[in-house]
Amino acid sequence: MNNFAVIFDMDGVISHTNPYHADAFRVFFNNYNIAATEEEFQEHMYGKHNSYIFQHFFQKKLDDSEIKTLEEEKEGLFREIYKEHIQALPGFVELLNALKAENIKTGIATSAPEANLRLIAESLDLYNKMESIMYSELIVKHKPDPEIYLQTAKKLQIAPKNCLVFEDSSSGIKAAQAAGMEVCAVLTTHTKEQLPSCQWYIKDFQNLTFEKVQDWMAEE
Repeated sequence: MNNFAVIFDMDGVISHTNPYHADAFRVFFNNYNIAATEEEFQEHMYGKHNSYIFQHFFQKKLDDSEIKTLEEEKEGLFREIYKEHIQALPGFVELLNALKAENIKTGIATSAPEANLRLIAESLDLYNKMESIMYSELIVKHKPDPEIYLQTAKKLQIAPKNCLVFEDSSSGIKAAQAAGMEVCAVLTTHTKEQLPSCQWYIKDFQNLTFEKVQDWMAEE
């Protein structure tokens, strides 16, 4: 059956941005004399929304205006660092083109701010290939809450149970599963053992064909 949709997270899925986010956070935290280890990044940064990240590492409650100011500073650092390194995860473009050739609806559901999404989506020419694009500013409750995925399914006009999500983080996987969607974990940032149990796992999109995705969705 082809009455399904495919939804992609962005960081760690469409592009392997997480090392560059880590570099940006190191510069950012150094500006505030905050020490952070890679283990802390794994647990408290990757896949998390900035409001959680800042409050965890600053170890205090921050109001919305403080979070917005800090986010603009850190994400500006990220975009400056990453703009010369933008590339898709291996096989992503080929899979996306194969899905569009079969008229499969596709979407992006990211916790990143719109400016980050725009940087990557414009570079990879994604805007005209997605029927839904959702980002941080459009969401009230962030991952692991399922809001972003439920809103995406609504925009795509596809039942959540007929949506396949590619996610790389624990919070993202939990959000997609809470929305009632099928999930394939992308092992760019975490190992299989570090993530919630998923239906499928991939390292990248190489050798993942439309036919394989179609078979996955036909099984469910």
